[in-house]
Amino acid sequence: MDPALLREREAFKKRAMATPTVEKKAKPDRPQPPPPSDDAKRKMRPPTAPKLDASSYKTMSGSSQYRFGVLAKIVKFMRTRHQDGDDHPLQIEEILDETNQLDIGQSVKNWLSGEALNNNPKIEVSPCGTKFSFKPVYKIKDGKTLMRLLKQHDLKGLGGILMEDVQESLPHCEKVLKNRAAEILFIIRPIDKKKILFYNDRTANFSVDDEFQKLWRSATVDAMDDAKIDEYLEKQGIRSMQDHGLKKPVPKRKKAANKKRQFKKPRDNEHLADVLEIYEDNTLTLKGVNPT
Repeated sequence: MDPALLREREAFKKRAMATPTVEKKAKPDRPQPPPPSDDAKRKMRPPTAPKLDASSYKTMSGSSQYRFGVLAKIVKFMRTRHQDGDDHPLQIEEILDETNQLDIGQSVKNWLSGEALNNNPKIEVSPCGTKFSFKPVYKIKDGKTLMRLLKQHDLKGLGGILMEDVQESLPHCEKVLKNRAAEILFIIRPIDKKKILFYNDRTANFSVDDEFQKLWRSATVDAMDDAKIDEYLEKQGIRSMQDHGLKKPVPKRKKAANKKRQFKKPRDNEHLADVLEIYEDNTLTLKGVNPT
């Protein structure tokens, strides 16, 4: 071996021996705890939420949103059933069967039969209290009852009837309106574009001269009040409208109560007070004496 390498090896050993070192002592092994029992493992597990599926969700008591969803479906079914001509009442089980909701919870069923359907304005309860039917806005069943209702509204000045109310109340509405189209006036309300039905009173039909129609349509009084209309008519020499319209009541003057006249003694002639008393006494004496 090369002597130079040997010398470097010896020098490295001397330096290593001269460098102080700290020895780490190995820690003694601690005893391991015994494995937990099965009961302890069950207590240590976090609680898991129950799994929800479609069947369990429907059978739960449910929130208010779920309950009112069931109620809305029933009301919609009862309305459609009434419009198709079926108006005989049904029990709660029959309604749930028709609407495919037999899997609802008992609490929801009790709420429907005991509170929700009884207080709903669109549902009518039978006298026995166990059957339910749809409650329309108007009691109309055919074209005759519809025309009778429109005629009563016209005679009493109640105006027309909303098309949507007639569609909700009258079974087979489209067919009836088509057959009675000549006896009904359909007007579209400009505010909300809803159709209004009026009775077509043919006795009130009369022909109007074309010239009068042109004059009528040319007179626009939408932006004028009563005062401006009166002023315009007065300028045109028309005074026949003065006697029409509301008259303002004229307040009546109260009559003064009759007061007894009192004799006022003179203020300045106080020195004649004794003479006046004598004069008054003589006057009263003469009035009490009857002439012979």
